Amino acid sequence: MGDRRTWRIDDLDLRAALGDVLLPLLVAAMSFLAALALAGAFGCADLAAHWQGDTLGLLTVQVPDPAAPAAAGTRLAAVLAALARQGGVSDVHPLSGAEVDALIAPWLGGSAADLALPLPAVIAARWQGGALAPLAAALAAAAPGTMVESGTSWAQRIVALTTSLQACAAAVLLIVTAVACAIVAVATRAGLAQRRDTIEIIHSLGAFDGDIAERFAARATWRTAIGALFGALLALPVLIWLAALAAPFAGGSGPSLPAPMVAMVPMLPLIAAAIGWVTAQITVRRWLRRLV
Repeated sequence: MGDRRTWRIDDLDLRAALGDVLLPLLVAAMSFLAALALAGAFGCADLAAHWQGDTLGLLTVQVPDPAAPAAAGTRLAAVLAALARQGGVSDVHPLSGAEVDALIAPWLGGSAADLALPLPAVIAARWQGGALAPLAAALAAAAPGTMVESGTSWAQRIVALTTSLQACAAAVLLIVTAVACAIVAVATRAGLAQRRDTIEIIHSLGAFDGDIAERFAARATWRTAIGALFGALLALPVLIWLAALAAPFAGGSGPSLPAPMVAMVPMLPLIAAAIGWVTAQITVRRWLRRLV
């Protein structure tokens, strides 16, 4: 009973030693950054999966000078006839002038007529074939200079982009974790320095290192958890806003947070608490060993 009452009493006065709001605020900032990094990683994965599904079976054909005469009437007609003879090609659709204008408007800010430049005709189709080289050769024979590109190359670029962005997000998470550990370690060492005389006395009287470390770790744990919870709550409206911005690129009409991110964000306070407990334990025990 005596031990339990002693445990409940803050005889080390850690409320004063670790009572400032700087630690929770700094951890809240780290939690906010971690939530954004997680959102970037999971969001990129979702967008990549959506774009790969859309582009993997696409076939894009560009026909320069489409109105020039050819064996089948015009170069564009010759390419369309060659596509109709090829196996594995379906849903052939020559893009209209309005569709081409809609494609180039975000990049060039105008229509094809405003540019006063000859643009190639663009044909979109579905591709279920294998190697692209025989198809490209057949279309080039029908209209020399015709360019063919399948969605596979776009899918490979999307995978490379997603991998690089996820690597950046992982690096941010590692940096945030390291900074959080440093913050907890500095705050714990400041508390040890402030209560040095008291700790030296009780340590010389036979107090175990684990008991003293547990007091500091318990205090650091709940303060880091509170800070991380505050940072996660601040991140939620930002994440919803970012999801709304990304919704058109994912084919959605409203914000939709990836399920793994929805599960990970509430876990940030638990992860921060674990970081606080482990860091405080290590810091206090190393400090106490130097007293011997």
